[in-house]
Amino acid sequence: MAQKPTLPKGTRDFTPSEVVKRNYIFDIVKKHFTAFGFQPIETPSFENSETLMGKYGDEGDRLIFKILNSGDYLSKVDDPTYADRDSNKLTPKISEKALRYDLTVPFARYVVMHQNELDFPFKRYQIQPVWRADRPQKGRFREFFQCDADVVGANSLLQEVELVQLYDAVFTDLGLTGVSIKLNNRKVLAGIAEVIGAKEHLIDFTVALDKLDKIGEEGVKKEMLEKGISEEAIVKAAPLFTMSGSNADQLLALKELLKDSVEGSKGAEELSFIVETLEDLGLQSASLKLDVTLARGLNYYTGAIFEVAAPEKVKLGSIGGGGRYDDLTGIFGLKDVSGVGISFGLDRIYLVLEELNLFPKAIDQSLDVLCVNFGDKEALAALKLVGKLRKMGVKADFYPSTAKMQKQMKYANNRNVPYVVLIGEQELADNIFVVKDMAKGEQQTYSLDAPENFVKEL
Repeated sequence: MAQKPTLPKGTRDFTPSEVVKRNYIFDIVKKHFTAFGFQPIETPSFENSETLMGKYGDEGDRLIFKILNSGDYLSKVDDPTYADRDSNKLTPKISEKALRYDLTVPFARYVVMHQNELDFPFKRYQIQPVWRADRPQKGRFREFFQCDADVVGANSLLQEVELVQLYDAVFTDLGLTGVSIKLNNRKVLAGIAEVIGAKEHLIDFTVALDKLDKIGEEGVKKEMLEKGISEEAIVKAAPLFTMSGSNADQLLALKELLKDSVEGSKGAEELSFIVETLEDLGLQSASLKLDVTLARGLNYYTGAIFEVAAPEKVKLGSIGGGGRYDDLTGIFGLKDVSGVGISFGLDRIYLVLEELNLFPKAIDQSLDVLCVNFGDKEALAALKLVGKLRKMGVKADFYPSTAKMQKQMKYANNRNVPYVVLIGEQELADNIFVVKDMAKGEQQTYSLDAPENFVKEL
């Protein structure tokens, strides 16, 4: 007996209904990407390992899916390396490529390779799948789509302002209110590490701090201690865990805390500009909130960092994030190219819209009209009618076989078809077709020569 097939953990099949709903989100995101002047690009699903490794920190590197070399991949491994069973030494010998972890690093590689073809500032959007060897859970998958918008070649903070507006425009169009766009700055985090005496532990400090909403204050402090950050430094950082109040109040407290740090003070000023400018411009449905504990554990951020939280009534993680990465292209040989970008988490946005019942009610309606099949002559007439309806923009189809009427009507009900067309022997003789309204149970007759009269009433 054949074994029942299964899917790899963290991956999914999508039903027609799910694909339609996902495309609904894609279309709205693309519409606003285009309206804001972003251009589309695509990059390969896998990159050379050296392109990806070392760009996401130790935790990110561990989540990258490696691709085994083709052929006898163990033949080039020497005996000592094989005997050591050290994965860090073995992996580079048997795997030269890896599935992309995100779209930002491949984009940086793209910019470097195509720099002479691009007009800077270059605004690109990219909607493609990425892969992470993460532990699957609600809203977290090993294969998922990212929807990114980035600008490279401009260091103006107005780009950060515009990206917040882009978030707000998309969520407004999706009917999603109560979204919180959290904002911090990597320079602020570096400044805090400096003033508390943990400058040499900046990465460990930010990685631990980024987990505050997951493991709590005590969990963060414990991890910091384990990473070698002193108790004295952790005590000095304590105000971070309880900082609250308006954005203006937090900025005042932050500037006071960072007054002895040049880098930290610069970060606080950048935050002030973004917050004050957006307060002047206003947002439609989202709110902008300063969060000094927001770290986003990716090494390439150098300035503003964003994270988008779903409405409080939905218990789900972030549905978007991003930030400025002034030095990212430098690792590929292109210096002094500033960049900033954001990402929409399609899969989590889908879950939020589904839970809040925000998808349009008719979104699952894949057909407007289904023609019943009564026989060969009638089917030919139905085909001609279907062709005319399709040219007029109607989603129309016909049942392919002369099955019993009950079976054909059941099919129409299962497909949520609002109108069923009947062309039997008598209708064919009279050159008419009958339309049954499936919701009301009423029937109306139209001429086969003038189907536009029916279309006008749709």
